Amino acid sequence: MQENNDFINPIDKDKTTENPHLLPYAHTRGGVVVKPEDMGKTKGKAISAMHQQTEKQMGFLYEQMHLLVEQAKRIQERKVISEKIYNAQVGFEPIIGQAYYLYQKNDGSYVLSMISPEEWGAKMPYDKYSAKVTLLADHTWDVLENKEYIEYE
Repeated sequence: MQENNDFINPIDKDKTTENPHLLPYAHTRGGVVVKPEDMGKTKGKAISAMHQQTEKQMGFLYEQMHLLVEQAKRIQERKVISEKIYNAQVGFEPIIGQAYYLYQKNDGSYVLSMISPEEWGAKMPYDKYSAKVTLLADHTWDVLENKEYIEYE
């Protein structure tokens, strides 16, 4: 009897691989399907998320900028009205925290008064009512009510 030491592999060599982990598909019946990622789709999602986040942050910055502009306008308004008050005719010494009223005369000059427009009634001796102000502790004026258009420089 002749011994047959030659082993014949029944699996075709062209249908097998030495490195099954490199295959783009599952190499066994129960293996997980491995699909390559669609990099265009992944990048698209990342770019969309980045745009959303930056738009949100830009919105916050625009809100802060708008708030700063409004604060600057109020400071400018206080400055203009304060200059008008310091150039106005004042027949008394203003008290800190007290409300006063700024009026414009027919000749364009200003007068600071303790009398409100409602108290004058129809007999108001001035051309127009400009502002209601109060004196602050640092001797600047807080504008409580502004009735005239202020041109900002």
